[in-house]
Amino acid sequence: MSQHPDAALVRRGYEAFSKGDMEALGALMTSDCTHHAPGSTRFGGHFKGRDNVLGLYRDLAEYTNGTLRVDLKGVYVDGRGHAVSSHTLFGEHGDRGIEMRGALFFTIIGGKISDIDECAEDIAVLDAFFSQDD
Repeated sequence: MSQHPDAALVRRGYEAFSKGDMEALGALMTSDCTHHAPGSTRFGGHFKGRDNVLGLYRDLAEYTNGTLRVDLKGVYVDGRGHAVSSHTLFGEHGDRGIEMRGALFFTIIGGKISDIDECAEDIAVLDAFFSQDD
């Protein structure tokens, strides 16, 4: 079975994220891409613009001392510029860790990611992990 171009785009994004290749990841986004992240910590909110989205990802990597990773479970497309991915998120900070299922809803325009809506299995647990003192 052939892979839809939007699914291939999302998979390339996960691959670049997993490698920490922000240049490759940024090339998959529109310049005004926005990532909407759940939660009430500094990692939650609306990050508008490719540079701010990539800055969020760099901050997440720094906060988790490079332990943040995602295990992609699946990518689903509608053929009209939308894709949904499901994954499990893993990370460590200090003496605590997190393992949580989540999903991303992508809007794709002109073969590039223009919007990412993130959903988490348990926002309270996510906030507790990402609000630890450094």
